[in-house]
Amino acid sequence: MTTTTAPPTHVTARSGPSRHPYPTARIAGVLYVVIVVFGLFAEVGVRSALIAPGDPVATASNIADSQWLFRAGFAADVVVFLADVALAVVLFRLFEPINRTLSMAAAAFRLTQTAIIGLNLLNMFNALRILGDADYLDAFGAEQLQALALASLDTHRYGYILGLTFFGVATMIIGYMAITSARMPTSMGVLLCVAGAGYVVDSAMFFLIPGYDGAASPIVLAPALISEAWFALWLLTRAQRLAPTSTDGSSATPSHPQQVEATA
Repeated sequence: MTTTTAPPTHVTARSGPSRHPYPTARIAGVLYVVIVVFGLFAEVGVRSALIAPGDPVATASNIADSQWLFRAGFAADVVVFLADVALAVVLFRLFEPINRTLSMAAAAFRLTQTAIIGLNLLNMFNALRILGDADYLDAFGAEQLQALALASLDTHRYGYILGLTFFGVATMIIGYMAITSARMPTSMGVLLCVAGAGYVVDSAMFFLIPGYDGAASPIVLAPALISEAWFALWLLTRAQRLAPTSTDGSSATPSHPQQVEATA
C-alpha cells in the first residue's frame, strides 16, 4: 500500500496597512494653526496696517517706509498657501472613510481656492514693483504710479474674495460630512456649514451689489471664526474619538500578511 502525500498548498491573504486617523487629524490641526497665525499676520499685521483704502498717496508712503514688512506679508501668504495645499490632502485622507466622493470634492474646492488666491498674490507684489525705481516707470507720473499701485492692491482684495467662494463651498462639504459622522460633534458640523454659506454669501455681495464695502462681513463671517477655531482645536485634541480605519475605509486589519497553510 502506497501513501501519497500532496505537497502543501500555501494560501496567503494580504490586507492593507492599518491607519488610525488621529495622527492625520493632529497634522491637520497643526496646519490649521499655521494658516491662522501666518494668515492673520499677512492680513492684519501687514495689509491692514499699510493699505489706506481710497488713499493712494498714504498707501504708497506706507509701503515705501515699510518695504520689509510688505515683503514679509507676501512671504507669510506663501506659507499659508503651502500649508493650505497640504491641509487639503490631509483632510481628504481624514474624511475619505466617511464619504470618498464628498471628501474629494472638498479637496478640489479648497485647492481651487488656493490656486486662485495664490496666483492673485502677484497683484500684491505688482504694487511693490509699480512703486519701485525701474527705468520704464519714468513714463508715468508719481500720482499715476500711486493710483496704479492702489488699483493693483484693490484687485488683490477682490481676487482674495473670489477665492473665498470656493473655500466656503469646501467648508460646507466638510461640515456636512461632520454632521453625518457619528464620531464628530454635530453642532460643529452645523456651524461649519453656516460658516461656509457665510463665505459664499459675503463674496457674492461684493460682486453683485454695486458699492458694497463689506459692511455686513463681520456679521456674516462671525460663525467662521468660531467654527474654524473649534474645528482646529477638535482636530488637535479630540480626534482620537475617530475609529481606526484601513486605507480603503474598512475596519482596520493587521499590517502583516497572514498565512494559512492547508495540507492535503
